[in-house]
Amino acid sequence: MSGIQFLKSKTFFVQIAIAIVGLLLFVFGLKFWLGVTTNHNQKIQVPDLQKLSLDEVDRKLKELHLEFKIIDSASYNPDYPKKSVIEQTPEAGDFVKEKRKIYLTLNPSKYRDITMPDLNGRTKRQASSQLRAMGLNVGTNVTFVNDIGKDVVRGLRFKGKIINEGDQLPLNSIVDLVLGDGKGR
Repeated sequence: MSGIQFLKSKTFFVQIAIAIVGLLLFVFGLKFWLGVTTNHNQKIQVPDLQKLSLDEVDRKLKELHLEFKIIDSASYNPDYPKKSVIEQTPEAGDFVKEKRKIYLTLNPSKYRDITMPDLNGRTKRQASSQLRAMGLNVGTNVTFVNDIGKDVVRGLRFKGKIINEGDQLPLNSIVDLVLGDGKGR
């Protein structure tokens, strides 16, 4: 049998029909399987988790068959409760499928700590600038001590207590300066 006769034969057309039917069955079977395994047309609206504690988040997401993962903690924000959600991905109102992970950023329990530098001998202006650049506030309760240098830093205080180089203070703390009065010897 030659090639052209085979192409005109009944056997060839039967094999082509079987191949087309097999391909269609495979495509429709694959489409059905993907629809089942990927939860096609399923929509769960992500709730707003802002300012909620981890226990509340866990309870709320378990009801919706969603999971969460903590990815980070941001800088302390006093407007949010400690250890509460500051950001979430995907955002509230977005639609997701069952068992999707919601990624959370939490508010730390306090400001991060700043290590105090040695500011002894610096001018008031230099010390104030450096403290502000580090995230600390300079208080208005300035104490003067008998010293030859006027407005030269001779110490630091936090809530009335003397602070030494290397001590740790929370970010945004108010630090009071102890300055020389320029009258001493």
